[in-house]
Amino acid sequence: MSSEAIEKLAASIGENVYIDVAKWHLYLSDAHLHTTLAEQFYPMLQKGGVSESEVNTVLKGIKVKLGGGKVELPLFDLLPMQSQVHLMDALEEFQRDM
Repeated sequence: MSSEAIEKLAASIGENVYIDVAKWHLYLSDAHLHTTLAEQFYPMLQKGGVSESEVNTVLKGIKVKLGGGKVELPLFDLLPMQSQVHLMDALEEFQRDM
């Protein structure tokens, strides 16, 4: 697994995908979630790509702690639709450049 490629994918995810909290956009790089996603998606992209349902499965599997850990929500529930579109675009663009 190429750490340089994962870092590149993480950077793309981190600057294009955000969590929406009370109409405030917290980009995944600021939330320190971009590398986690890149590490999960990179092997999938190497095998030929990811479908929207596979992306959603990964997003639902990542739990984000809120309120100092009082509540955990799946990342999927924190991303607005536009942010999910940005994630798919970032993954597709990365795969084209592989």
